[in-house]
Amino acid sequence: MSSQSTTPDTSTTLDSSTTLDSSTTLDSNSSTTLDSNSSTTLDSDSSTTIDSSTAPNSTTVQSQSAFKSLKQYLSQQIIGQEHLVNRLLIALLADGHLLVEGAPGLAKTKAIKELSNMLEGNFQRIQFTPDLLPSDVTGTEIYRPEDGQFHFQKGPIFHNLVLADEINRAPAKVQSALLEAMAERQVSVGKQTFTLDRLFLVMATQNPIEQEGTYPLPEAQLDRFLMHVKIDYPSADAEKAILKLARQEHSEQDHPPLTLEKIQQADIFEARSAVNQLYMADAVEEYIVQLIIATREPNRYGDDLNRWIDFGASPRGTIALDRCAKAHAWLHGKDFVSPDDVRAVIHDTLRHRILITFEAEAEGITTDKIIDTLVERVPVA
Repeated sequence: MSSQSTTPDTSTTLDSSTTLDSSTTLDSNSSTTLDSNSSTTLDSDSSTTIDSSTAPNSTTVQSQSAFKSLKQYLSQQIIGQEHLVNRLLIALLADGHLLVEGAPGLAKTKAIKELSNMLEGNFQRIQFTPDLLPSDVTGTEIYRPEDGQFHFQKGPIFHNLVLADEINRAPAKVQSALLEAMAERQVSVGKQTFTLDRLFLVMATQNPIEQEGTYPLPEAQLDRFLMHVKIDYPSADAEKAILKLARQEHSEQDHPPLTLEKIQQADIFEARSAVNQLYMADAVEEYIVQLIIATREPNRYGDDLNRWIDFGASPRGTIALDRCAKAHAWLHGKDFVSPDDVRAVIHDTLRHRILITFEAEAEGITTDKIIDTLVERVPVA
C-alpha cells in the first residue's frame, strides 16, 4: 500500500497516510469500515465505493446556514428580543406552536410577521375578542344562489403562520376551535373535514397586565403548546437601537433593501428531518425522562418540591422537551444533543405543564423557581 493508491468512485485518493476521520486510518493489512452504520469496507485487493451516508450532508449544512442567516436577520429586526427569536425558530423546526406572554409593545406581532416574510408561505392575524365566534376562526358554509349549494369559505386558520393575538380574550368555545385545529391539523365543518397545510405554526399571545374579563386557558389546552415563552422589556442599549431602527424604517432612502432569500417549505421540512435525526446519547435521553418523572414524583427530590408541585408534566412534555432540545442543538450548529441543550429549553417547555399548589402560591414560589430546583437536584445519568 505504500507504493499504491486506491481511488474510490468519488475520485478521492486514499493511501496509507490518509485518515478518513478521527478514528479511522487505512492500513495495507486490514479491512477498514468507513462508518459504524455502513457495510462498505476498504482493502488493498478490492474496488471500493464510499457510501453516501459517510459523506458530509451538504443539504444539512446548507439548511443550518440558511437558518443562521434567518436568525441574524430577525435579530436585527426584532431588537432586544433574542429569546423570542430563538424560540420562534425552535418552534418552526420542532413543528410545534408557541404561547408568548408579555406586555403590549414588545414586538410579538412584528416577530412572527418578519418571520413570515422570510418563509415561503402566508400569514394571518386573528384578533381574539369576547364576541368572536368559532366560525370566525375556522370558516363557515356560504349559500350560493347561482348553483343552489353551500360552499365552505375557509377561515384565517387556513394559513401557514397564524398569530392568535390575545387568545385569552375570547370565550372557551373559540379557544377550543383554534386548539383543536392545532392538535389535529384539520377542521371539521358539518360532514366535511378539511386538512390544514403541512407547514402550520400558531403563535398565540397573552397580556399578563390586564386580566379583567379574560378567559384563561385551561391546563389541558395549555398542554397543546410546545412552549410557553415569557418576554420582558429590552435593555437601555436595545431601546436606543430600536429608536434608530424605527427612524430608518420611516426613511426609504436609509432603509436597506431586503437581500436575504426566502426559505422554501421544502428546505424547512428537510431541516426538520435533520433535527429529528440528530444524535442523542442514552444518558441525555435518560436525563430528560428523569426530569419529567421528577415533576410527577417530587418527593424523591425534597419535601419542598413535594409541597409545591400539585401535578407534573405529561408524556407530551417529554416529547416536547426532546424535540426542543434537538432543535436548539441543531440551530446552534451542533450534531449531537447535550444536557446543556435540555437545560436551555426546559423552562419554556415545562412552564405551562407543571401545576403548583396553593401553598406554593402563598409562599411566592413560581413554576420557574420549581424548574430551577429540579435542574439543580436531578443528576445527569
